[in-house]
Order: sequence, then C-alpha cells, then structure tokens
Amino acid sequence: MASLAHALPRTRPIAIANWLLAVAGLVFAMVVVGGITRLTESGLSITEWKPISGALPPLTDAQWLAEFEKYRQIPEYQLINKGMSLADFKFIYFWEYIHRLLGRVIGLAFALPLAWFAWKRAIPPGYGRRLLALLALGGLQGTIGWWMVSSGLTQRTDVSHYRLAVHLLTALFILAGLVWTALDLRRLAAVPGSRPARLTPLTLAVGLILFVQLLFGAFVAGLNAGQVANTWPLMNERFFPAGVQDQGSLWATLSSDPFLIHFIHRWWAFVAVVALVLLARAARRAGDRPASIALHSAFGVQILLGIATVMTGVDITLAVLHQAVGALLVASTAWAAHAVGSRRSLG
Repeated sequence: MASLAHALPRTRPIAIANWLLAVAGLVFAMVVVGGITRLTESGLSITEWKPISGALPPLTDAQWLAEFEKYRQIPEYQLINKGMSLADFKFIYFWEYIHRLLGRVIGLAFALPLAWFAWKRAIPPGYGRRLLALLALGGLQGTIGWWMVSSGLTQRTDVSHYRLAVHLLTALFILAGLVWTALDLRRLAAVPGSRPARLTPLTLAVGLILFVQLLFGAFVAGLNAGQVANTWPLMNERFFPAGVQDQGSLWATLSSDPFLIHFIHRWWAFVAVVALVLLARAARRAGDRPASIALHSAFGVQILLGIATVMTGVDITLAVLHQAVGALLVASTAWAAHAVGSRRSLG
C-alpha cells in the first residue's frame, strides 16, 4: 500500500499532461474548422448566440425555415447571397454549427476533467491557478466569438477583421498555453520538484515576431487580402504593390489596406523564419532535437503552403492547410521555447 501511495502522485502529472494535450488537439481541430468556416463564408449563418439551447441544430423543416428567415434579415444575405436556396443555406449553417459545437465540446472536455482532478487533489501545487486561467480564457473565447459574429449582423456583410484577429490569436494563445503546461507537467513527472520552464529574452523576442506574422495573417484572412495578387515573389509584377491607398492614418493603412497587409504578411514571414531558426537551434542546444525538427518542419511547410495559396488564387484546400499548419507552428514554437526555458530554469 505504501508503494502504491508513493506511485500515484508520480502518475498524476502525466495524466493531466495527456489530458491537456488531448484538449490541445481539439483546439487544433477548432482552428481548422474555423478556417473552413471563414473560407466558405459560413460564419454569419447562425444569427443568434444560444450557448445552451443552440447545441441542437434545426431538426424539422419549420425550424430550418425559421433559421433561414433570420439569415435573410442580415446584410450578407440581402447584398451578397440574395436568392440563396435552402440547401445552400444548410451547407454554410453546417460549418458554423460544427464550429460552435466544437467550442462546447472543448469547454466540457476541459471543465469536467479539471473538476475531477481538483476533487481528487491530483493537481500538483502551483498548477491549479494556471489551469483555471486556461479555463477562463476558453470561456472568454466563446464570448469573443460572438462579439466577432455580431459585428457582421447589422451594417456589414462580413465580420470585423480586427475582431477576427482577436478571436484567432486567442485560440492560438490557448493552444500554446495548453502545450506549455503539458510539457511542464511531463517534466515534473520525470524530475520531481522541477520548476516550470521560463520565458527567456530569445523566446520572448521570437514570440513577438511570430505574433506580428499571425496578426497580419488574420488581417489577410479577414479582408480577403490573399486575393489581391496571385503571383510570387512579385505582387502583380511589382515588389511593392501599386494598389496601396492611404486609409487616414498610419495604423489604419497598416491594418486595413489589403495590398499593404498582403505585402507585410508575405515578407515578414522571412523575418519570422530567421527568428524561428534561432529558436530551433537553441532548442537543439538545450537537448531537445525533436522540438527543433518539429519547428523546422512546421515553418518550412508553412512557407510553401503560403506561396501555393497565393499562386492558386486562394485555393480553399491549400488555404485551410495553411491555417492548420500555422496552428502546428504555434504548438511547435511553444515546444521549442519550453525546451529553452527548461534549461534556463535549471540555472
């Protein structure tokens, strides 16, 4: 009995880490489905936010017609999709419904095991608050999602690209937080008493550079800026695009002009690559070669997908893969940064 009691605490960090990685997998799926929802212009098909009753889709013809009638009242239908058939509406409704359903599943997949681990007193000291913070971020993400959708229901035919950026970046931050915490717990299981990994000047700098790239990627998505040029490396036969227009201020132009946003996202990617190479090498020096390989692979594939997406005029399959690998890149960056921070925490 004594040996069993001694063994159980060593297995709990691994159990919690595995659970967090499973939730991270669900968040990854959520990001992918979110990309499909955006690319199929499905995000405004559900015009109400009903966290509980909305878990069930329309089940009868009358319910489908009622949902379709609500969609007919918004500008997207009246100005872009007027005359859409009920079958076409069901298609876009499907993707938005799956996106919201995944959000509910993630909430339950996090909250219920967290309550169980807390009840069993299986959470190692110092990790309870972090897990609660991740839970709160997940709840906030649901609110941000509706805040984003609501921006396109009255005066616009699409959602605010600023709100879309907040929604996407929050999801990616949650993904990174889940991976980082899981790695901390795995390390705790392997080395009892070890301290959590710390951010270093290098990892903070790389994170900031990657954040800029992700931010402009979200702007590209929200403004359909990927479609302003389908050539590479030049944009419509020019290095700097000819279509940039002053939007009234430097920030407005940087964040709202599709040509300039596309240009920045296209070339800042290589600044990010340099930073990620440095991080990958640091992770390898820290003794985590798999993290280095994962990071190199992720940004290499991501660059190729980005170029292919542009040159195909934003082919939907390639665009979805580009967003999916972007999420994997964030997870790989968190992995490599954790490797570097783990070595630092030993010092």
